[in-house]
Amino acid sequence: MTKRETDAPDGPAGGSAGPSTPTRAFGWTLHGDGRRIGEGEVVAPGERLTWPRTVGIGMQHVIAMFGATLLVPTITGFPVTTTLLFSGIGTALFLLITRGRIPSYLGSSFAFIAPLTASQSSGPAAQLGGVAAAGLLLLVVGIAVKLAGSRVIDAVMPPVVTGAVVALIGLNLAPTAVDSFESQPLIAGVTLLAILLVTVLGPGLLGRLGILVGVVVGWVFAAVIGGLAEERVTALREAAWFGVPELRGPTFEWSVIALTLPVVIVLIAENVGHVKAVSAMTGRSLDDVAGDALVADGLATTLAGFGGGSGTTTYAENIGVMAATRVYSTAAYWVAAATAVVLAFSPKFGALVFTVPNGVIGGATLVLYGLIGVLGVRIWMDAEVDFTDPVNLTVVAAALVAGIGDLTLTIGSVELGGIAWGSVGILVAYPVMRSLARFRKP
Repeated sequence: MTKRETDAPDGPAGGSAGPSTPTRAFGWTLHGDGRRIGEGEVVAPGERLTWPRTVGIGMQHVIAMFGATLLVPTITGFPVTTTLLFSGIGTALFLLITRGRIPSYLGSSFAFIAPLTASQSSGPAAQLGGVAAAGLLLLVVGIAVKLAGSRVIDAVMPPVVTGAVVALIGLNLAPTAVDSFESQPLIAGVTLLAILLVTVLGPGLLGRLGILVGVVVGWVFAAVIGGLAEERVTALREAAWFGVPELRGPTFEWSVIALTLPVVIVLIAENVGHVKAVSAMTGRSLDDVAGDALVADGLATTLAGFGGGSGTTTYAENIGVMAATRVYSTAAYWVAAATAVVLAFSPKFGALVFTVPNGVIGGATLVLYGLIGVLGVRIWMDAEVDFTDPVNLTVVAAALVAGIGDLTLTIGSVELGGIAWGSVGILVAYPVMRSLARFRKP
């Protein structure tokens, strides 16, 4: 998802019968007898069930985040185990910084796929510089929100702007998805069909794992018909079961940084949306920790950029697990974070992920990239953005075409693509055009 729909799904909104959520990362209170959840109750972030049950729910969170978190490095060529390592570390940091009040898993953000794909010619070090820069900017935004209050986000980035940026990031990727699909159309078609069937027909949690199931089905089909790259299969056989994740540092190139920074808008929308979703489902106001959530994700993304992993964001997939289980305990997320870190030390696991062929990626990204674009539309719909207003209509139209058409212009030695021009354009043009519209005669 993208990542990324963060509105609360259907689920209980009532609070737990237990005590209020403590403002600390550890020290959970046992919910009732630790075995059952009463009718209309939820297990609050500061509570937990018995440890065997908590570990089991934590494993479900690992399954929920797995497909999306690993798909990003698979598509972008980043080390899978390194990304997984910083995903686990980032989740732990998030739980600590938010003082255990917001249950969340920080997985790989789909929003980084576009700039990382577009900047591959600059090399991995420059790409990591872009990730680190985005993380630092998000960190600064988080601090500003803590000081000024969460309403500042709505003032700077109203829904018409946020929706446009999210939409153009997803739709800018469409040619990449199509190219991968066309490289192995049969494998891609089987993968796409599996994703659609599981998403539409799969019950409960299975339906939320459509991407992961589709990728597995596509991989098995490719293996049966000889669609796996032989050199990758050989690398899988030769990979060690245990090893240290590959770490590398960033370099900073302005062209790559400019291409990556618009992703911050998506990360802000996802983090704030996650906070609001958890607040709605647990019946507790969490607006006062929205800034902490942004700071935590900013720090996690910065660390990933300086260590070799992809940027992170709060995961809507795991909201689905919470809604299905009615368990919002942060103890389960500590289990998920620890599991991710342990798996990161298996090169065999990373090599297995890299055997996923282009056709499978094409089938999956055809859905994923479209979901990112549609999420932007959903932001407009939820906010009831008025597109009969000429300012909204014309500014969004120009930004979308710049992004979808990948408008690329060079200023001096810096080359900027469609995502950068579309995002910066609407961020600057919207407030300017809105101010000028006040002088329009009736």
